[in-house]
Amino acid sequence: MSGFLLTVLGIVAFFVGLLFSIGFHEFGHFFWARKFGMRVPQFMVGFGPTVFSRRRGETEYGVKAIPLGGYIRIVGMIPPAEPHESKRATRMRSFIAEVRGQALNDVLPTDGGRVFYAKPWWQRVIVMAAGPVNNLVLAVLFFTLTLTTIGTSVLTTQVGTVPACVLPANAATAAQDDACDVPIVTSGADAGQECTAGSANCALPVASPAAEAGLRPGDTIVAIDGQQVDPTAWDSWTTVQQAIRSSPGEPLQFTVDRDGTQTDLTVTPIPNTVYEDQTAEDTITAGYVGISPVGAFARQSITELPGYFANTVSQSVERLIGIPERVPALFGAAFLGDERDENGPIGIVGVGRISGEVFALTEFTGQEKLSFFLSLLASVNLVLFLFNLVPIYPLDGGHVAGALYEKARSSVARVRGKPDPGPFDIARLMPVAYVVAGLFIALSGLLLVADLVNPITLQ
Repeated sequence: MSGFLLTVLGIVAFFVGLLFSIGFHEFGHFFWARKFGMRVPQFMVGFGPTVFSRRRGETEYGVKAIPLGGYIRIVGMIPPAEPHESKRATRMRSFIAEVRGQALNDVLPTDGGRVFYAKPWWQRVIVMAAGPVNNLVLAVLFFTLTLTTIGTSVLTTQVGTVPACVLPANAATAAQDDACDVPIVTSGADAGQECTAGSANCALPVASPAAEAGLRPGDTIVAIDGQQVDPTAWDSWTTVQQAIRSSPGEPLQFTVDRDGTQTDLTVTPIPNTVYEDQTAEDTITAGYVGISPVGAFARQSITELPGYFANTVSQSVERLIGIPERVPALFGAAFLGDERDENGPIGIVGVGRISGEVFALTEFTGQEKLSFFLSLLASVNLVLFLFNLVPIYPLDGGHVAGALYEKARSSVARVRGKPDPGPFDIARLMPVAYVVAGLFIALSGLLLVADLVNPITLQ
C-alpha cells in the first residue's frame, strides 16, 4: 500500500476511534439516565447537519457531520424557576427565562417524575459522571492492551554511547567533532566559551565519568547501588537518570551485564550544567555520567500499569493546566509565522495528521504502528475524562458540582430546621456556560488554524 493510502488510512482510523470514544462517552450518560427512568429523546454523535438518524422507541439515534463531540438530550435538565425568584425585568433575567423556557418546552405532561431535575441528587451525579468515566475505562483498556499485549517503545538501560568528555549545555564547542580537544572557560560568566590553553580558568573538558569507570557501549545496567532495574521497563531509564542527576560528586555502584557476565563498576557523577527541561532556557547543576540509552520495543508486566498510568495522568493534568499560558505562542504560530511549540497543545486535526504520518512510516513495524495508535486513542480518552470533569458549567463536571452543591444546601437547611430549597437552579449559570463555550470554540478554532498552517509533525 502506498504512503498516501496509508496516511489516509491512519487519519480515517483515528477519526473512527474518536467517534467511538465520543459515542461511548454519551452511552455512559444514556445508560444511566434510562436506568434511572429519565426520558432521553436524542442520542447524537457529532455536531452540525445530521448524516444519519433512526428513531427507536422514544429516542432518536444519529450521527452528525462534524466529529468533534456529541450529546444526549435528557428532558428537564433545567428546573422551573424558584418561587421566590425576583420578577424584576433585567436583560440577564430575560435571557435566563428564555433558556429555561426552551428547556421546559421538552417536558411533556406525561413525563411526571422522569425529568432530570426531579431525580435524587446522587442519580444526577452518576448520570453526568458516567460519560467521563467511560472515557477513563477506554483509556485504561487501551493502555493495558498497548503495554501488556502489543508492547510499547521504551528507553532501555542498555548503554548506547559513552562520550570521551563532558561538555556543559552552553558550551560553544558542543557541536564540533573535536570538542574534547578544544579548551573552554571552566567557570564564571564566560563558562563554556573557547579560550587559549594555559590561560587562567581555561582547560580541556574533563573526561566523562562513564569512560573513566570503564562503561562501554552495549553494557546493560541491571542494578544501581544494589537496587535491581528491569532493563526494558517503561521507567527504568528514568530511574537511572534520576539516580545520576541527584548524585553529583557521590559514587554510585552500577551493576552491568556485559556479554552475559555481571560486573560492578563504581561511577562518580560530576556536577554539570544542564537545561532544566527540554523546553526551558534556564540551566541547573546536576550529576552527569555521560551515557545515552538504546531504544527498544517491549511488553510490560501488568504490575507496571498503575505506575505508568499515574505518570500519564500527572503529565496530562500538567498539560491541561498549562494550556492558557501557551495560547500566545499558539496564536503566534497560527497567524504570525512563529515556530510551533512541539510540546504545546494540539487539536483533533493535528492528532489525526500525526496518526496518518505514523501509519505511513516505513521505519515502523505493524506492531509498533498499532501500539502508537492505541496509545494515541488512550491519551485522547484520558484528556476527555479529565477535561469533562472540570467543575465548570456546561461541562459534565459543572452538572456534578451543581448536584453536589444542591445536596450540601439541602443538608444545611435540614440542620437549621428550614425547608429543603429544592433543585439547584442551574439556569443561573447559563451566562457562565456561554462564556466557557465561547472560549472553547475560540481555542478550537485557533488549534484548527495552527494545525493546518503550521502543524506539528513527526519530522
